[in-house]
Amino acid sequence: MIDALLQQHDVTFIINLLLSVVIGLFIGAERESRGKDAGISTHTLVIAGAMLFTYLSKSVDPSSTSRIAAQIVTGIGFLGAGLIIKDGANVRNLTTAASLWFAGAIGMAIGFEYYIIAIVAGIAAIFIPRTPHITKKPKKHHLP
Repeated sequence: MIDALLQQHDVTFIINLLLSVVIGLFIGAERESRGKDAGISTHTLVIAGAMLFTYLSKSVDPSSTSRIAAQIVTGIGFLGAGLIIKDGANVRNLTTAASLWFAGAIGMAIGFEYYIIAIVAGIAAIFIPRTPHITKKPKKHHLP
């Protein structure tokens, strides 16, 4: 009975959507734990949306998947640009915007069924913002 209801593409889509939600949840939780503007919902929707556009593009027009992919990159770049805030000399949310852009790439990997790539990239997206930053403090110049 279930076989009659679900076709192979439906099963693949469900797996893709579940993986998108899980990876989006983890990346979004990392961003929320740091008090960032884009969290679980945003990252999950970006990954799932990019996956869906990619999956449909691959299914509907397999000979022209790059056309849709290019539009995904542009659209997510627009979302990221809306997050970035310039406050005097400081710029905020640049890493969060980059994580959204990276989340879109993860969604595309899932849509193209590159699951291992998507999982490894998802793990990287969780740990990269947590790495200690090595900054070189500017030397203070003392006037004679």
